Amino acid sequence: MATTNFLPGLMRTHHCGELNTVDIGTEVILCGWVNKYRNLGALHFVDIRDKFGLTQLGFEEFAIDTDILKQAALESVIYAKGIVRARPTAAINKKMHTGGIEVQVGEFKILSRADIDRLPFLPHGQTEATEDLKLKYRYLDLRSTKLQNILKLRSQTTTKIRNILAAEGFIEVETPLLYKSTPEGARDYVVPSRVHPGHVYALPQSPQTLKQLLMIGGTDKYFQICKCFRDEDLRADRQPEFSQVDMEVSFASAEYIKNIVEEILKGLFNLSDTFKIPVMPYSEALEKYGTDKPDLRYALEQKSVTEYFSESEFSTFASIAKTQGLIKTMFIPAAISSLSRKVLDGLTAIVRPFKGKGVAFCKVQEGVLSGGISKFITPEIASKLGATENGTHLFFADADHSVAHDCADAVRRYIAKEFNLVGHSRELAFVWVYDFPLFEWSEKDQRLFAKHHPFTKPAEKDLESFFGGDIAALKNAVADAYDVVCNGHELGGGSMRIHDRGTQDQMFKLLGMQEAEIQQQFGFFTEALSYGTPPHGGLAFGLDRLMMILANTENIRDVIAFPKTTSASDLMAAAPSTPSAAQIAELHFSWTKP
Repeated sequence: MATTNFLPGLMRTHHCGELNTVDIGTEVILCGWVNKYRNLGALHFVDIRDKFGLTQLGFEEFAIDTDILKQAALESVIYAKGIVRARPTAAINKKMHTGGIEVQVGEFKILSRADIDRLPFLPHGQTEATEDLKLKYRYLDLRSTKLQNILKLRSQTTTKIRNILAAEGFIEVETPLLYKSTPEGARDYVVPSRVHPGHVYALPQSPQTLKQLLMIGGTDKYFQICKCFRDEDLRADRQPEFSQVDMEVSFASAEYIKNIVEEILKGLFNLSDTFKIPVMPYSEALEKYGTDKPDLRYALEQKSVTEYFSESEFSTFASIAKTQGLIKTMFIPAAISSLSRKVLDGLTAIVRPFKGKGVAFCKVQEGVLSGGISKFITPEIASKLGATENGTHLFFADADHSVAHDCADAVRRYIAKEFNLVGHSRELAFVWVYDFPLFEWSEKDQRLFAKHHPFTKPAEKDLESFFGGDIAALKNAVADAYDVVCNGHELGGGSMRIHDRGTQDQMFKLLGMQEAEIQQQFGFFTEALSYGTPPHGGLAFGLDRLMMILANTENIRDVIAFPKTTSASDLMAAAPSTPSAAQIAELHFSWTKP
């Protein structure tokens, strides 16, 4: 480990992970936390710790007043000045960089005492702590080697990204956090204005309109690593505030965006110079995997079998087939698992959160079908299924196609985890998913919604139906949009943008917006489109999800310094909190308690 060259002014000369036998005889000053204390009578030892490692401090009797050591409880912050000396041969720890030396202390101070009786847990000890307790005392958990390494990795990652983009001619531009509410698919977080009573700012869900305005302003290639805010239901890979690597480019194609994404991934994951992201259309991803973010580290492909059951005696499937619903199947080879009855029955609980009612099945053993719905599987259907290999066919069916897809995806992910199909492999399976739908149709509201956001450019082949307003055709219209996916996580997404006012006005019209509403929410933006806009497009990486992959963790909270719980709460600071009466009065809003 290289010696640190500190600038003058620090209390310490070295950190606690760098001293070794070449430093024997050197006078050093170390500062850090008490990690361990051993009293051997005439000899006393303290392991001092900082983010870089551990060093053993030795205290010979009468060298200093060792009574002070009894006051230095674990996790107290200390100062030690002394001479580096070799450890006795029997005491050498070859597993530690500093294991061949210790510092014989001549001057010792307690800089800050820790109240060991109240300490909730030891960040480097054997004490187990729940996740909620760790979040409440996040500053203690941050002392752990794991989290310090992740913070360092995150810093290194953002530096690499900045360097890669700067080399490609991008410039970093900061955009406002206090901005206008421009709906982009999730609920806004709003901030009441004291200066403008009755008005609010919105925290940005993304800098979408702002980065497009930068293109209109001639910025050409923009990026920033920014905070975004979305008030939506949370999960393991989602937080209410998150970081985004935002990029936008003028006069570019989707091919250029893919190329710059590949350059970033090469730099972050040490991929070969010839690395290219495999591509897959959205329709294929949905058909084979039930999701637009498939994990390609394992197979378990699905296929539609709706037509097989249109005349089936199994009335549930026959009804779904005749009413244009969807029936999918996924085969689990016996080599993976024979799927016990307990596992099969448990699949109902897996699909229930996705509105699934259950999972049908039939088993194949030496060409013989048994169990589940096997009595409804005719020889003709069995032939189409290819039911010859030993294993289990699972079926997912619903009148709503999205429900069948979601259930199949959920079970696929569950099987992979349950039977360790990935293991602890560091394999990376990237895929570029493209040709997303332009719209989503809501039967409940009988209207179109933007699949991504209302600034996404329609594919050239669908422009005629786009301007014609044919709803039936628009339900199948394709967007010039794309996502980059890795190991089942959407790392980033983007699109080519609408760059003329006529197309943007038509988009708002198709989304059911009235002229007054358009002017109120987007008037500043549509006016800007009237003054000469270059064709442009971009992509935004979710930095936190990117860090999950790099840090090999499954929880986004591990890669954020001060995260929130799945209920969007900060347990450490007890946020959100109730505003005071003075704040409410000053901000001119009424507060209704739930």
